[in-house]
Amino acid sequence: MDLSSIEIFLAVASDRSVTKAAKAVGRAPSNVTTRVQQLEEDLGVSLFSRDGKKMTLTREGETFLAYANRLVALVLEARQAVRPVAPSGTLRVGTMESTAASRLPAALTQFNQMWPEVSLHLTMGASRDLTRDVLSDALDCALIARPPKTMREQDSSFDAELKALEMEPIFVEELLIVLPSGHPSIKSAADLRVGSLAALEPGCTYRRIAENWARKSSALPTSELGSYHAILASVATGNTAAVMPRSVLDLMHWPTPVQTYQLGPVETLLVYRRNDRPSAFNAFHEVLSATKGRDLRLATH
Repeated sequence: MDLSSIEIFLAVASDRSVTKAAKAVGRAPSNVTTRVQQLEEDLGVSLFSRDGKKMTLTREGETFLAYANRLVALVLEARQAVRPVAPSGTLRVGTMESTAASRLPAALTQFNQMWPEVSLHLTMGASRDLTRDVLSDALDCALIARPPKTMREQDSSFDAELKALEMEPIFVEELLIVLPSGHPSIKSAADLRVGSLAALEPGCTYRRIAENWARKSSALPTSELGSYHAILASVATGNTAAVMPRSVLDLMHWPTPVQTYQLGPVETLLVYRRNDRPSAFNAFHEVLSATKGRDLRLATH
């Protein structure tokens, strides 16, 4: 059992998919499968039940998950403990609301425990706005959703802004269209039987992806709401579809049933300026990398 195998296990546990986990950790899917199998052989138990491409933790996998999270955190603490110079000052981090809710709690808790002397300022916003704030030095770094290539080609100014920054994939989100429970199953936007699409502000990449998808087959007006709770509440009315990442939907434990349609994977990037980073950035980057694939639900087991 080695650290990289444990990190791969955590990524598969979070994304429930070998393909998505492979993308998150920067490895080939075959390598991820092999490392998980080797870990299972080493432990003498099955950590996942496999249903097609979906990977679900077994009871033994759930038990091992808590230890895996603790092991990764302990290794990170050990690395930081032997460093001669501690980070200090202020770090200004921008993030999408969805990322702050479902992905960052483990990293932020870990960072605060290790570096309480660093003042970390968190700013919420849409991907486009956050990117511009990093470029203008209003933020030191930001976590944004990477638009698909076709959207970047349509919006050359946003693409140019992204290329002016350093970019690193951190998470992979499964983007969903959420439908009322009684809505018929859909194969495309043409099958929608609702009056509007609920989403966050116009600069939200998830909103733009959903609007582009809906535009191909239908003309739905977008209802702009201020939070994902409000968005799900609008779905409960029965006349609205919504867009959100699965990690947020899973986190909310919504009391009424909904249906989902997969729009596809969307990368979450860490963007920052070249050769212009405060001393605390490297520490935050290391903590964030160590907690890749660990959302709030997994981190609190």
